[in-house]
Amino acid sequence: MNLVNLSKDKIEWILNKLFTIRFFETQIQKIAKEKTVPGYLHTYLGSEAIAVGVMSALNEDDWITSTYRNHGHAIAKGCDLKSMTSEIYGRSNGICKGKGGSMHISDFHKGMLGSFGIVAAGPPVALGAALQEKINKGSKMTASFFGDGAIHNGAFHEAAGLSKLLKVSLLFVCENNGYAEATATDWHLNTNKLTDITKSYDMISYTGNGMNVFEVHEITKKAIEESKLKNEPIFLEFKSYRYSGQYEGDNQLYQSLDEIKDAKKNDPIDLAFKVSQKFGFNEVEIEKIKAEALNNVQEAFIFASKQSWPKPEDALEDVYVNYPMDQIK
Repeated sequence: MNLVNLSKDKIEWILNKLFTIRFFETQIQKIAKEKTVPGYLHTYLGSEAIAVGVMSALNEDDWITSTYRNHGHAIAKGCDLKSMTSEIYGRSNGICKGKGGSMHISDFHKGMLGSFGIVAAGPPVALGAALQEKINKGSKMTASFFGDGAIHNGAFHEAAGLSKLLKVSLLFVCENNGYAEATATDWHLNTNKLTDITKSYDMISYTGNGMNVFEVHEITKKAIEESKLKNEPIFLEFKSYRYSGQYEGDNQLYQSLDEIKDAKKNDPIDLAFKVSQKFGFNEVEIEKIKAEALNNVQEAFIFASKQSWPKPEDALEDVYVNYPMDQIK
C-alpha cells in the first residue's frame, strides 16, 4: 500500500468522506425505523471504503453509474448533502425534484449519470458514456458500480462483451459485500472466484480489500492508467461486508451475529483512522474532521425535513409529452 503520492489534503478528504457516509447512513437507519420517509431505504454501511477509494482516484468530472445502494457513491462523488437528503425526503428541492427518492440519486453536473433500482442497469449506461468519450476524443474516465449479484444479469454481460469489443476505457467496479440480497456469494457463485466471470471476455481483472480505502485507491488509480493506456475495460472486485440488511427493516436472519461481529473487526472507518495516524494526522485533527462531517450531516437532515413537498402539477414536468391541464379529462 503506497501512500507516498497522497497529499495530506487528499487524506483529509478521504477521512471526511468516510465519516460523512457513516454518519449519513446511520441517520438513514434512524429515519427508516421511525418511518419518517416512505419506501425502501438501502444503506452503504461497511462498504464506505470502496466508494471513497474509487472516487479519490477518479477526477471530479469523470462519469459514474450507481445502484439503489447509492448514498455512499453520491457523497463521495460530491453531490450536495442537502439536495440529496431532500430527495430522500421526497421534497421539491431534492436533487431530482423529489421524483427519484432514495434509490435514484443522480446529478449529471457531478458526473453521476444515474442510480438504478434495477440490478445491473448501470453497466450499459456506463458503456454509453465511455463510448462517447472515445468517439468524441474525450479524456474522462467512466466507472460503473454494481453488486456481486449483478454478474448473473444479462445486462452486465452485454456491457462487458461490448466494452471489450469496442475497446473503451471503462471500470467495472464490483462491490462484493458478501450477499446478493439474502444469498451469500458462495451460494450463487459457480466459479472458483468472482473474477473468473471476466475470462470469457479476456478482460483484465483485479481483486482488492474493499475495507481498506487506501488499497482501493491504489488499485483503482493503477487500473485507470492501464485502462486508458490500453483502451480496454478493466474489472475490479472489492470485497467488503454489508453490515445492514438488504434494506432497512430486513431481519438479517441469513447473517449470523458472529459473522457480523467478526466483519466489524475490520471496520473500514477504524482502519482508515489508524493508517492516517501513521501519515501525520493526530487524534485532535481527526476528531475535528469527524465533527465537521457529523455537523454537515445533521444540518442536511434538519434542512430537508423542513422543505416543501412537490405540487401535483409538478408531475407533468420532466416528461416526454406534456398536455395542458385543461385538456386532461
